[in-house]
Amino acid sequence: MNDVNMYNPFSLNGKTVLITGASSGIGRTTAIECSKIGAKLNIVSRNEERLLECFSKLEGAGHQMIRADLTSMEDIERLVASVPPLDGVVNNAGIAKILPVQFVNEVDLNEIYKTNTLGAVFLSRNLYKKKKINKNGSIVFNVSIAGTALFSSGNAMYGMSKAAIQTFMKYAAVEFAGRGIRCNSVNPGMIETPLINEDSLTTEDYEKDRAKYLLKRYGKPEDVAYAIIYLLSDASSWTTGTSLVVDGGRLLYT
Repeated sequence: MNDVNMYNPFSLNGKTVLITGASSGIGRTTAIECSKIGAKLNIVSRNEERLLECFSKLEGAGHQMIRADLTSMEDIERLVASVPPLDGVVNNAGIAKILPVQFVNEVDLNEIYKTNTLGAVFLSRNLYKKKKINKNGSIVFNVSIAGTALFSSGNAMYGMSKAAIQTFMKYAAVEFAGRGIRCNSVNPGMIETPLINEDSLTTEDYEKDRAKYLLKRYGKPEDVAYAIIYLLSDASSWTTGTSLVVDGGRLLYT
C-alpha cells in the first residue's frame, strides 16, 4: 500500500529544471521553492553576484548556475549547449520601464523586447531544436496581466512585450505538442519584487492601486512560484496553451 503521507502530484522530484532571471524576485523564489520539492536546478542570470546568492539558498544537490545574457544569441547558444536534458523550463527574465506612449523610444523598446520577448523566444526555440527538452516536458512563461488583460497609463512597452510572449506561448504549445511538450504561462498581477521600483508611482498611488485587488494586497513571489510549480509538475500533465492568472482578484475589480 502506498504511504498517503508520501503522495504528492506536485512534486518535482527527479525533474531537471532551467530557470532564467533567477537572481532576484519571482525567479529567485521559484528556484528556491523548486529545490525544496526535489527539482535539480539550472539557474541563469546575467548578474553573477546575485545568482551566486540564490545558488547558496538552494536545497539538495546537483544544481548548476550559469551566467548568461539572454539578449545575446551567443550567450543563448552557450547556455543551451551547457545544460543537460531538461524536464522543465521557466522563462522568467524580464525588465520594465514606465513611459507614456508619447515618450516611447527605439532604445528602450528594443531593450525591453530583447529581454522580455526575444530572449524567451530564442531560448525556447534553441532548446527545442537541440532536443534539450525531454518528452512530456513543460515550458512556463512568466507573462503578466499587463498588456494581456489590464492596460494602464505608461505601461505600453512592458505590456506589448508580455502580450507578444503570451502569443508565442500559444504557437509553441501547438507546435511542441508532437513531443508531448507543454507550454503555458503564469500571468501575475502586481508582485512585491524589485521590479516594482522601476516606475515613478508614489506611495499614495500604490495605496490606491492596491485597493483594487480583491484580496487587498499585492502578491508575493511565492504566490507566483507555486503556480509555476503546478505547471512544471505532473499535476498539470493535461494542461497546455493556457494562461494561469494569479492576480488576487484584480481583474474582477470594477
